[in-house]
Amino acid sequence: METLEFVIYPDGRVQEKVTGIVGASCAEVTAAIEAQLGLVLHQESTSEYFAPQLHQSAEATAQVAFSDW
Repeated sequence: METLEFVIYPDGRVQEKVTGIVGASCAEVTAAIEAQLGLVLHQESTSEYFAPQLHQSAEATAQVAFSDW
């Protein structure tokens, strides 16, 4: 499950934590929000950022057999 968590401090700083998104695509998800929030002072990548993305492919084959009875 993909989640974005925000902590807003009294001095106006915002801490953002993204979980459930593998690879660099988390930057795409948060780019618009960060642009509205302002200057990014610090960025720290989690282990999910460096995890290999799994690409699943599905291949289906159908066999049809007819009986003579």
